[in-house]
Amino acid sequence: MTLQGANIVIIGGSSGIGFETARLALQQGANVAIAGRSQEKLEKAKSHLTGNVRTVVANVADEISVRQIFERLDRVDHVFISAGGLSVGRILDTDPSEFRQGLEERIFGALYVVRAVAPKMPQQGSITLVSGVRAERPIPGTTMTTVGVAAVEALTRSLALELAPIRVNTVSPGWTDTPLVSNVLGDSYDATIRSVVENIPVKRIGKPEEIAEAVIMLMNNGFINGEVLHIDGGERYVSAA
Repeated sequence: MTLQGANIVIIGGSSGIGFETARLALQQGANVAIAGRSQEKLEKAKSHLTGNVRTVVANVADEISVRQIFERLDRVDHVFISAGGLSVGRILDTDPSEFRQGLEERIFGALYVVRAVAPKMPQQGSITLVSGVRAERPIPGTTMTTVGVAAVEALTRSLALELAPIRVNTVSPGWTDTPLVSNVLGDSYDATIRSVVENIPVKRIGKPEEIAEAVIMLMNNGFINGEVLHIDGGERYVSAA
């Protein structure tokens, strides 16, 4: 299986899992567009990629902006939506407005992308979303992240039917060494990671390229549909947070 000549769009492709997915897709001969909110980050990412890659500045939470990602493309074979913030904070202690962006990016962002890209997809096309281990294993302080990623998984199952024969799947990462996680944890990153690996059976957190490999597999395998693929080192099976 190969992505040779396929047109692939990666929303949130300037860093982390999105960037690694772009790198692997380019290695298979795909034409890749990476989209994100920062032109500077996109250009930096592009300088580290080899192949036919272009950048598009866009905000996934804005429908008009999302449409602009696809306006120059007549055909899109695969889309990966890796954008989506983490809504961290306890419900009783956090202003509800602080949760809004993460939910809009994950839920409405996916909706906007689907509406823009589906008419340009062949029957063999695919859309891959990102949820997360919190959908099955919530912990205090991540309630709204749990809501967001669980909604993505529900959306995956429904869209797999509504968009058929276009395939829709989701990757569900556990703790992964990405800039997003690093930014959220800040100075507590090292201490937090040391603590969480004790509850992960493989005794380490994931690498962005490990999640990206799964995304590429979902693009290539034409018989996987409506699936949530867990890539969390077995964390969801451990009872204690």
